[in-house]
Amino acid sequence: MKIDNPTALIGGIIANGGNSLENKTGKWSARHAEIDQKKCIKCHQCVIFCPEGCIEIESDGKNVEVNPDYCKGCTVCAIECPAQAIKII
Repeated sequence: MKIDNPTALIGGIIANGGNSLENKTGKWSARHAEIDQKKCIKCHQCVIFCPEGCIEIESDGKNVEVNPDYCKGCTVCAIECPAQAIKII
């Protein structure tokens, strides 16, 4: 396959991996994750599994918080949460 434009990318190639913090994707969906801190067991599975990296451990090292600027409401965190402390609203 010949490409006339050397800067063009083929298919779904990600040119600059790890750039999710450059693109605020939270407004792509009307839904987002909400964490019930009383139910949360502080296992941080949501942080590990979030594909956007929008769930962060707070400065206390225990509680987690969802950054709505990046959460698309994909439900991965809610599915992986063993305490069922995450709702997609």
